[in-house]
Amino acid sequence: MIRCYIQTLIISQAVSPSVLVLRPYTDSPVQNTCKVLPIWIGLTEATQMGLAIEKIRLPRPVTHDVFLDALTNLNTYVDHVLISGVKNDTFFVRLYLRHHGDLIDLDARPSDAINLAIRQNAPIYVEEEVLDQQSFPYIIKKNHAIDENDIEQFHTFIKTIKPEDFENDG
Repeated sequence: MIRCYIQTLIISQAVSPSVLVLRPYTDSPVQNTCKVLPIWIGLTEATQMGLAIEKIRLPRPVTHDVFLDALTNLNTYVDHVLISGVKNDTFFVRLYLRHHGDLIDLDARPSDAINLAIRQNAPIYVEEEVLDQQSFPYIIKKNHAIDENDIEQFHTFIKTIKPEDFENDG
């Protein structure tokens, strides 16, 4: 199991899926790249996740908040989430709850399990095999200090650009 964190959440328009991007904590960039694991989720799920990431509480509780309130009243909490497998682009996730020292293992959708983990600051893990099969390289660019030459080139570009430069020839 490899612990991951949320690198970013991209909430899309209604017709397109949103994407949650996870990145391993232990991933040290080699050759200025690291691994990222994108998980496609629905707009509603992404919106709820965005609220959790930003720690926004609405005047009325959302479903995830109600579930966590019920768990708390039962002396139970989210121990961790494990992305355990993938088949035909569908991720399989295990939600682990802790109740009086016992670990309860539940099947869950990635968006629901991660939403709950975010709200309780519980760790998110990915099986190494899943990460190896489903991750993509992410290129890290070093901070580039702007010097006088860069500024001069930009000014030259701005002074010489014309509307015709944007016309489509095809």
